[in-house]
Formats: sequence, structure tokens, C-alpha cells
Amino acid sequence: MRLIFRAPATLLLIILLSGFGSGERLFAPDADLWERWQAHDPASTAVIDHSPWDGFLKRHVVADPAGANLVRYADVSTEDRLLLDNYIAGLAGLPVSRYGRDEQLAYWMNLYNALTVQVVLTHYPVDSIRDIDISPGFFSDGPWGKKLVTIEGEQVSLNDIEHRILRPVWRDPRIHYGVNCASIGCPDLRRDAFTAENTDAALTAAARDYVNDSRGVSVEGDSIMVSRIYDWFIADFGGDEAGVIAHLLRYAEPELAAILRRKAALDDTRYDWSLNDR
Repeated sequence: MRLIFRAPATLLLIILLSGFGSGERLFAPDADLWERWQAHDPASTAVIDHSPWDGFLKRHVVADPAGANLVRYADVSTEDRLLLDNYIAGLAGLPVSRYGRDEQLAYWMNLYNALTVQVVLTHYPVDSIRDIDISPGFFSDGPWGKKLVTIEGEQVSLNDIEHRILRPVWRDPRIHYGVNCASIGCPDLRRDAFTAENTDAALTAAARDYVNDSRGVSVEGDSIMVSRIYDWFIADFGGDEAGVIAHLLRYAEPELAAILRRKAALDDTRYDWSLNDR
């Protein structure tokens, strides 16, 4: 498998004009630090209350027998929708730059996931989050580029949270297992809110769950298929195919690890953009 396709500018224009790959986010955003969000207070002992989001997740996220966690969007009551909206508004009103790093990490990941659920509920029913075409720009699709919330006077989008804050500030590939894009192919939306205390263990568990699920790595005969996230964000997973394999080996169960060690290359990628709807 040839991970990462570097297209010349002319070819890129042809691809964009033809519409190829836009929905697949073929050219995923690079990690591009938004410097003002590096601010934090290492001495802070303040704790953010994520219990409203935790309760929402426990009521509406269910495990599917096929393996993925699904959301019962159609069953979200008016009261729970108001709870979600108020939770997001409460997070937006916090001076997040005055918190410690661990609180900030839980804050941003919970905010990303809560905003994603909010966007889906606003536009539900849809077959895929890509159908929620509210991002600015002629070639854009999906909701990721739209400014959805104002924090400390700054308008912030889902792309900002993932690619300008979480990835460049923490530089941890496990971030990709914590943020959920409301799709079957994505790492699961947890049934628990992230907190400063549980985030490290939760991200490790999420990485292990995804790598050992067919959505992350699938062995089909002599071929190994991996999730397209390892292509889109290859820079976060070691920078090349060998780096991706090394990353997978950190979390693979023994049977899968033995197969990966015999492979010098991966064969293909895939991703299911179907809505994670129950």
C-alpha cells in the first residue's frame, strides 16, 4: 500500500474539479498549531464537571453486536437535547487557558465529541456526517470547517479543535482514538466522558480496541487492510508505513501482532462513512 499521495498542484486542481476524494478527506489537514491555545496553568487544581455529558453518553450510546458503538439519535429527548446544548455552552464559557493540561485535554475531546453529536442532531436524519454540508469553501463538505462555538472570544471549528489544538499541542497519536466523527469507520464514541483522571487510560484502551477491531485492522487472506486514518494522518503514526506498523504493534493482540510482524507493507485502506446511528 502506498500511503500518502503527494499530488502536484496541477493534478490536485484536476482532482478537486472532478470532485474526487473531497468526501473522503483525501488531503487531511496538517497539524497546524494555533498558538494561543498553548496557554495553560500548571498550578491549577480546578476541575471541569463533565457529568452532564457522561450521563448523555450512558443514555444514548449503545454497543452494536458488530463491534461499533452506536448513538440512538432518534431517541434523544427534548430534555436531553437541551442538556447537551447547555453543556456545550457551559464549556464555551470557561476560561480554558487557565486550566491544567490534563483538564484541557479532557475539555477539548469532550467538546469535539459533544459538538459532533449536536451537529448530527440538528440535521438528523442523515445517512452520513458528510451530508451535513455546512463548511465554508467551494470544495468543502461536512461540518468540520464551520465555526460552531466561541471560546475566549475566538470562533472555533471542529477542524480547529482536532488539527490546530489537540494534535499539535499534545502530539499524541492516541488523540485519533478519542475524537469521534459520527461514522462507523471511526474509533468509537465512548460511553463515558473524558476526565483529567481517566483520559490516559481511556485513550490507551480505545487504541487497543480499534486496532484489534476489523475497522482498524482487518486480515483477509494474505492481505492486511487498515483504516484510512492511518493514511490521512500518517505523520502522527510514525511518518511512513513502517511507522504505522510499529504503532499498530503497540496495541495489537498476540495473534494480530504475529501477522503484522510478518508483513513489510500494508495492502490497502478503507473507511465506512455511514452514520453511527442505532
